[in-house]
Amino acid sequence: MSEKSNAKECIVNTAARLFFSQGYHATGLNQIIKESNTPKGSLYHYFPHGKEELAHVCIQKANEDILQKFEACFAASDNTGDAIQLFVHKLADETEAAGFTGFLPFSFWAAVETSCISHQLREACQSVFADWQQVIAKNLIKDGISEQKARETGLLVISLLEGALIISLTNQDKQPMLTAADYLSVVAKNAR
Repeated sequence: MSEKSNAKECIVNTAARLFFSQGYHATGLNQIIKESNTPKGSLYHYFPHGKEELAHVCIQKANEDILQKFEACFAASDNTGDAIQLFVHKLADETEAAGFTGFLPFSFWAAVETSCISHQLREACQSVFADWQQVIAKNLIKDGISEQKARETGLLVISLLEGALIISLTNQDKQPMLTAADYLSVVAKNAR
């Protein structure tokens, strides 16, 4: 990896961690520069439009990471219900391993905080939730569920997952996520 791409990746990873852990508004560019150990010029070179552009890249990166995790769980499971349960269990373990800090549900900072300040960021957030709903719906359709019911179930799964993650983080306990995983599996398996 070149030094330039390494600096850009370091900036994005640092910004994502800070946006997720302390919020968009509370995160300043100077803090990102300091904590990423990159020159100020690097941030403005890679992100000439500043913080909003950087947040957009972080949203896209978070989406790619989650979609890869979903796809890995679908590939490792016999049906969508089992895949969702595996996904949530892995997410719960990651959340616990992070000490329930620095790991927030996507919607907590991105969809709520940034969508009210930027049309571009709101559209990016809408796209993320649509992608997640679509990957779940696609797999439910493979399981024999009708397209409309699969879309509705995908939305339900994302909604319950995000809520359980918020409760787990608030309580600093992964049990709400594990409980949700059991019910989400049942919902996906019985979505006829």
